[in-house]
Amino acid sequence: MGMFLKFLVTTFLFAIAAGGLHAQLQGKARVDSLLKEMPKTKEDTNKAGMLYELAREYTQIDPEQGAKYTEQCLALSTKLGWKSGMASANHVRGLGFRNKGDYRKELEYYTIAYKIDSEIDNKRGMARDLLGIGNSYGSLCIFPEALRHYDAAVKLNEETGNKRSMAGTYVSIGNVYIVQGDYPHALDYYFKSLAISEEIGDKGGSARTNFSIGNVYSALRDFPVALDYYFKALGFYEGLGNKYGTAIAAQGIGIVYNMQKQYARALEYETKALKIANEIGNKYVAIACVGNIGSIYRQLKNYPMALAYSKRASEMAEESGDRHQVAWGLMEIGYAYVNVSDNFPVKDTLPEINVESIYPPDNSMPAGDQEKLKIGIAYLRRALDTAKKYDAPEIMKPCYQALAWAYQARGDYKISGEYYQMYVKINDSIFTHESIDQVTKIGMSYRYNKERAIDSVATADAKHAAALKLERQRRYTWIGLGGALLLASLLTVMVRNNKLLSKEKQKSEELLLNILPSEVAEELKTTGSTAAKHFDNVTVMFTDFVNFTSAGEKMGAQELIDELHTCFKAFDEITAKYNIEKIKTIGDAYLAAAGLPVKDTLHAEHIVRAALEIRDFMDMRYAENSNKTFKVRIGIHSGSVVAGIVGVKKFAYDIWGDTVNTAARMEQNSEPGRVNISQTTYDLVKGKFNCEYRGEIDAKNKGKLAMYFVNT
Repeated sequence: MGMFLKFLVTTFLFAIAAGGLHAQLQGKARVDSLLKEMPKTKEDTNKAGMLYELAREYTQIDPEQGAKYTEQCLALSTKLGWKSGMASANHVRGLGFRNKGDYRKELEYYTIAYKIDSEIDNKRGMARDLLGIGNSYGSLCIFPEALRHYDAAVKLNEETGNKRSMAGTYVSIGNVYIVQGDYPHALDYYFKSLAISEEIGDKGGSARTNFSIGNVYSALRDFPVALDYYFKALGFYEGLGNKYGTAIAAQGIGIVYNMQKQYARALEYETKALKIANEIGNKYVAIACVGNIGSIYRQLKNYPMALAYSKRASEMAEESGDRHQVAWGLMEIGYAYVNVSDNFPVKDTLPEINVESIYPPDNSMPAGDQEKLKIGIAYLRRALDTAKKYDAPEIMKPCYQALAWAYQARGDYKISGEYYQMYVKINDSIFTHESIDQVTKIGMSYRYNKERAIDSVATADAKHAAALKLERQRRYTWIGLGGALLLASLLTVMVRNNKLLSKEKQKSEELLLNILPSEVAEELKTTGSTAAKHFDNVTVMFTDFVNFTSAGEKMGAQELIDELHTCFKAFDEITAKYNIEKIKTIGDAYLAAAGLPVKDTLHAEHIVRAALEIRDFMDMRYAENSNKTFKVRIGIHSGSVVAGIVGVKKFAYDIWGDTVNTAARMEQNSEPGRVNISQTTYDLVKGKFNCEYRGEIDAKNKGKLAMYFVNT
């Protein structure tokens, strides 16, 4: 998980997910209204309820005042014997201790609230309390207990039909998975939550969930998508006047810009978040902002400012008792020291960015490189020990890497190699291609189904309007004309038209089968719609003409189109032999897949055989007329995809997923006249073809991937 991201999740998101409590502040206007009405209200349950609302509001913006209202609410509820009020007051007590970072005390009061709500069978209150208990366990990183309480909350929410609380619970479940690095499960629950929030028009819930989804994509380093969700969350929070949410959304945006090396924008949003955090007195948001700003200064190579902010962040975290943030701060200090050695691989000097600084620069950095490395290694080892103690692999990973580099700079290659091996091992355990593939599947399925639902509504409305118009036309026709003779004439026309319609229907069906797979076309005709489907065992092939541009310059426009038609027609005939589904052509590229929509146990073998025939066809054609045709490059990869129809006008059958992206990388790293396959495909076809191992090759956005040429 990315820098400070786990801190964001564990400290903030378990709080935000509390189903309509302090994360959804109603603002100063609501507080003023309650304060105005309080003196006029009798000492009854109504007043206790008002005290509860004030306690909830102030717990976030002024913890001391919030605690006072909490105790008043509890005292009055106890005096009245109003158990629901007593439970609510204890719940807000828990929220107060969350703001102090005392999760065990928070857990204690949520448990008291749950016990009281259970006595009066207040199921909505019980669900709220269970969610709070789960959040406490989540913040304490006791995840099995967190999930157990969340499951109980889900059942109560289903029983009471409390969709708002259900959405909050789903977010909290997702938070457990994201801090464990299980991004597919996290994203699945976040999208469930988002669907509910959008359904009931809950802007606070939508803000919370968009932010959570942004965290997943930030962790996966899909920065454009992460920013999209973060900015959606920021818009919702600002519209609601929720300063707490605004601060963490701005901070998330700052983190992404930092990772993208857009330092000016990163500082802009981190500074915005820090100002709001200081304004509302939330020290936890402030700690993370101070740490992030220290990281930015380090990357700008402004080491005095980097040390000033990183040391202060670590001190603040020590004061608050947050060991994760302490480890982050120590790691950043270590980074600042080891990065200044001339022997250490660093980036080119970056321009200074002038911003208003809270802390004075720390000029304690020694002059000698070896001394800097010695101090840096000491800080990194302290950070690593702290991270190990609290099982924080996202901190251990960069510590291992930095220690490997630092010892290499000192000339101690044995220790450097040991740390590098530990870095590789933990990196593989945290982040896998399977996770990316599952996340892509979940995300694309959600977006596909949402878009299709919108299209279906639009289509239904259009059909309804057309039907009304047709009915009016029929009515007017009968009123205006009438008569037996006219009826006979109309019957004659109808018979003739039925014959014409039958022919047109046949043409339409043939055209539909030319666009869609027969199984999908039949589903569309029968039900009027199709559902996106996930296929686990599919092999995808990309082809691309290598010298397309140069060949095109030697040919006229019509000649170029004719040649493309001839080649793609041959490709269509070859793929049809092996029951391969042609997906589409994209300019001079050709995309096809085996194993869908009908399963094929030999999907990989069939695609490879088709690819070899396509290669041979193009080789023969190029040998005959090299000036008027192209060389082909082919790439193949096997895995899972999501497939379905996009849109309702000019719709097309398409596939999505990381398998498609990897197949494209296989094609890009192939050579003219060669078929390049991935390790996954090779494992499915080895022994059936003569394959040549190429080694691991660096593929764009994929890292190093094992590749093979198929010769025969």
